[in-house]
Amino acid sequence: MTKERKSKTPAAEPPVNKSPAPEALEPRKATILRAVVWEYVETAEPVGSEILSTRYELGVKSATIRNEMAELLDLGFLKQPHTSAGRIPSDQGYRFFVDELPPPGAIDEANRTDVQSAASQNDTLVPVLRDTVRALSRLLNLLSVATTVRQMDVIVRTVVISALGPSQALLVLALSNGHVENRLIEVPAGVTLTDIGRTNEVLSSMIGKNIRSLIRMKTPVTEDAGAPARLVGIVWSQLRAIARNLTRGKLVTEGEEFLFAQPEFRRDAGALSHLLTELVEGDTLYEAVNPGEGAQTVTIGQENRDSKLQDLSVIRQSFYVGDQEAGVIAVIGPTRMQYNRGITLVDFTARALTESLTRYLG
Repeated sequence: MTKERKSKTPAAEPPVNKSPAPEALEPRKATILRAVVWEYVETAEPVGSEILSTRYELGVKSATIRNEMAELLDLGFLKQPHTSAGRIPSDQGYRFFVDELPPPGAIDEANRTDVQSAASQNDTLVPVLRDTVRALSRLLNLLSVATTVRQMDVIVRTVVISALGPSQALLVLALSNGHVENRLIEVPAGVTLTDIGRTNEVLSSMIGKNIRSLIRMKTPVTEDAGAPARLVGIVWSQLRAIARNLTRGKLVTEGEEFLFAQPEFRRDAGALSHLLTELVEGDTLYEAVNPGEGAQTVTIGQENRDSKLQDLSVIRQSFYVGDQEAGVIAVIGPTRMQYNRGITLVDFTARALTESLTRYLG
């Protein structure tokens, strides 16, 4: 049995995040379209005119709603999954709905605390992102993603090697955006603490240079510093490998299980599992979250460049260290998602990350 809900009147709101404008809608059609979106997002069931006339104060009879819905179908704002079924929003219908949402507002205190706590748990970039995307995913019951920018111009703050024993050392590379890399390395036999110190003198030449320089730089000549050439060669090889990996950008994900719980995907969990593996292991997900300059905050269904994402929507926002873009935080879910809540939480999370990372690292 369908749970009764208090009737409500969809209200027109100030526009935000405007895409190239779809065909303008008469006020009554716009109100009915918003009601269809709200109802379908909540129930995941096709929406009929009788349901709308019962649950929403639309001011017209069911027959009029039916006629308006038929016209919305012809205009491309609604779809009819089966001949005898009600209607569901199309990508164009969701776009109209999203474009009319108000700017992101305040979030409740509990959600605010969860996000701010996650964003301030650590003082290095990837652990902060891991905690934050986990919190965001649980708040929205969606797949949450964070990416770091491709770090060609990020500056080296610290690079140092420390002895851990007669045959091992720890290499630490810290960058200006807060990212820290640690590597255990095997050292050649006979290396002394004096050799470690002289190697660090060689490594100090990297401080203040960008990561691109590290990829291009040849292994330093070490005779003048007195550092053992084999140790410097091993360290330099590790640094180049780190640099190449960093220039591809990091991808952090949490909440894949929430997609499997969505009614749209329960029918073919195997296909969804294959899709998620393909998205995460390749560049598709990174590119979807980072579509380039001028992209909208929200991309819906077929607005996503990759056809693999045509049943999904992405809500994204950049975060910064000071005035330097550090990455993007995003949520991904079915096109039938709570866009107003998602946009508000993603926007707040990006601002919380910016504040925390700037405080620790700026």
